Amino acid sequence: MAETTSRTLLLLSLLQAHREWAGSELAGRLGVTERTLRRDIERVRELGYRIEATRGPAGGYRLEAGGQLPPLLLTDDEAVTMALGLRLAATAGLVDGELTTQTALAKFEQLLPGALRARVAALASHSQAESPREATVSQKLLGALAIACRDCERIRFAYSDGAGNKSSRVVEPHGLVTASRNWFLVCWDLDRQDWRTFRVDRMSKFFGTRVRFPPRQLPTGTAVDFVTRSLGALRRRVRIEVVLQLPIAEARAAFGAWGRQAVAIDATTTLWSIEAESGEHAFGALAWIPSGVEYEVRAEPQLLGYFRDAA
Repeated sequence: MAETTSRTLLLLSLLQAHREWAGSELAGRLGVTERTLRRDIERVRELGYRIEATRGPAGGYRLEAGGQLPPLLLTDDEAVTMALGLRLAATAGLVDGELTTQTALAKFEQLLPGALRARVAALASHSQAESPREATVSQKLLGALAIACRDCERIRFAYSDGAGNKSSRVVEPHGLVTASRNWFLVCWDLDRQDWRTFRVDRMSKFFGTRVRFPPRQLPTGTAVDFVTRSLGALRRRVRIEVVLQLPIAEARAAFGAWGRQAVAIDATTTLWSIEAESGEHAFGALAWIPSGVEYEVRAEPQLLGYFRDAA
């Protein structure tokens, strides 16, 4: 009986690891005859798995997706990987993502042997992930976007950029990328006739058009490369102007070497020009403005949007 049970577990593991097997190959892996294999297949079916059998010289067995979730057979390493993956999912920026992943993890860890639970707990307590994203997105929207990417379906949505400007977009979606603590959609913008990235948390009123399109070739190797390049554009050398309600002498005294390009607009107002290697550095320069001083930043809309987000 023990041998039969072990063989059934091995069969289940093979079926889960590889969707389709020739009958002779599967029997050879198990070290049994094809007749015994057929009996073992029936035992696995009784556990709730749907296994399709095909006849003929090229016949074999295929594990089908079922209407219910049957028991999973995982190795120790697979179980630990899944548990850690659920912990990391809490930082993925999904609406209610932390609560959902923690409840799922609690249910999953109840099934783990004590030694594996200890290993998962040790890894979790001595490792860190990126902080949870402040701008969250819904699992429903991410799933709809992923399906549109897979099916090459044009979509419509409303979008609000970093400066608060609203627009309606029609795009051909290519892929989803998570970067800089945000989710991005990479797509071909039909109105702009160019590739674009959109932050998913700024999208609303999603609508699938059911219009299919032929896939396009990205100008970079991958969607990740394209998003990295797009975000890098914000980090190029930038120039901003700050109008300060502060006399020029007080401004130069406060900014030191940073204030060499400051000029007086009038007796109480100063124009401070800042050149920096990136948007981050320019934003950091604003920290030198004395507390309580009113000021206005003048820059391109995309950079202003970045300042608002950073603030």
